[in-house]
Amino acid sequence: MQMPQLSLKPLTTAALAATMLSAAFASCSSHRLESLVPTTPSNAPDYMCTWNLQGYVVSYKNAQAGGDLTRQAMDEEHMFGNGTYCNWASLYAPIRGDLYFVMDDSWDIPKDANSTANNPHLGLAELDESRFPSFTGTPVERMTKLNDRLKEMGWKGVGGWICAQKAESCADTDEESYWIDRLKTANDAGVGYWKVDWGRNDHNGEWRRMLTRLGKEHAPNLWIEHAMNNEFVTFSDAFRTYDVEDIIAQPVTIQRVCNLLPFAAEKEARGIVNCEDEPYIAVGLGCAIGVMRHPFNGALPDGEQDFVFPPVGRDYKNRLDEVVRGVRWHRIAEPFAVAADCAIDTVRLTDTWEVHEKETYVNRPIGSLAIESAPARVSRRMPLPEVADTAAARPYLLASRYHNGATAVAAIGRTMGREYVSRRVPVSVSAAKPSDKVGLFGYFESVTLEYAEPIAAGARVIGQDLAGDVPVDITDMVTIEGNRLTVPGDIIDRIGLMAASKGDKSEPGMVMVVK
Repeated sequence: MQMPQLSLKPLTTAALAATMLSAAFASCSSHRLESLVPTTPSNAPDYMCTWNLQGYVVSYKNAQAGGDLTRQAMDEEHMFGNGTYCNWASLYAPIRGDLYFVMDDSWDIPKDANSTANNPHLGLAELDESRFPSFTGTPVERMTKLNDRLKEMGWKGVGGWICAQKAESCADTDEESYWIDRLKTANDAGVGYWKVDWGRNDHNGEWRRMLTRLGKEHAPNLWIEHAMNNEFVTFSDAFRTYDVEDIIAQPVTIQRVCNLLPFAAEKEARGIVNCEDEPYIAVGLGCAIGVMRHPFNGALPDGEQDFVFPPVGRDYKNRLDEVVRGVRWHRIAEPFAVAADCAIDTVRLTDTWEVHEKETYVNRPIGSLAIESAPARVSRRMPLPEVADTAAARPYLLASRYHNGATAVAAIGRTMGREYVSRRVPVSVSAAKPSDKVGLFGYFESVTLEYAEPIAAGARVIGQDLAGDVPVDITDMVTIEGNRLTVPGDIIDRIGLMAASKGDKSEPGMVMVVK
């Protein structure tokens, strides 16, 4: 296998590491190592959402005579057709089985009714026949046929965006009966996910709690995601941290997760935080992933720069491998509920971004400075990572001990001025047993794992790119001293990018274990 070329300055140990890796590949063949990533899709409530696909194909043109064009784009042709920017259901082939395909706003309203104002159809929550003419029959039959089609293409199942209100066209039906009927339809059709967003009841905790309660009774396998008020996480299956600008998304997302971690899920709640399109933050903090980025690269169809995914900073659309790595980590260790089991650093780091034209959907003056901050270190179910580097440009450090003993450590880069900075620092974290898997995400100078017990003499250390299926014996590339195991940063780079796609800018993501 050819090793990917990194867009970083050459490392002093690069030649040595390459030689050692070649030997490691030979060792792998002789020992027939099994992949460290299970082949069975995870049970995590991860999904791909179509909202930015809808927006991209119409160049985010919203104020049109026929209503919101982004809504008009939600239809069967775009999901399954062969036209330009169509066939959304063919995306993310390596991980479709791990993801719900969540249809965003307007899958359930007539195709010619796309305005928000005075729209009596918002909240119908039934697959619309004008948008999906091939899927005929009763509401249950229509949705079942669509769900079956998506599963045949490899997806975990179908999900849908839900307006937080009863449709005005059904005013004669009482609130609970209305939602019981739709929950039963979802249950009978095997719908997996509801993304409950804005609407008349978007900040109404009593209404959202009612929907969750009814869901437990009438659609027990359905994930119902809430948003808006942080306290809603206590009764939610999943709670979304909500939309962010990509130019400065990471500190905003980290802070929003930190706002939720001190809560504790109620007894019947699943209580998972969904931090949307930040897979390395998700794995570092035990969260679920809501994928928004997509591979339709370059400018919008109208020739303008894509201001939702601008080709600056982290350049999200050229970082698809990190989505694959984050989602596949959930096959190893699944997200877990909030339980006030966190440690949050009192030291904060501040990111900035100087805004140029067409770089955000937020109304920011050209030349202004976007400024956001977040805690320097955050951990769940374990102590904070230790780092001696106090430079202003040091990364955010996240670490979590999952319920099965697996540990994830993530170094999250910074936006500073008009650069995305990935400063390498030496990090030390506690780990449980050497036999528990460890995920390392991002760029490091080194990572030292301090186990609760000594590492057995003669033990082997196996590493693997989470985006691939080739494990490598890295025993000779790491340092073992008693209960401490240190992995050099260049080894994390090379193992964690072994399966990198050509041209992809994602940072490393590897899993390792001591055998």
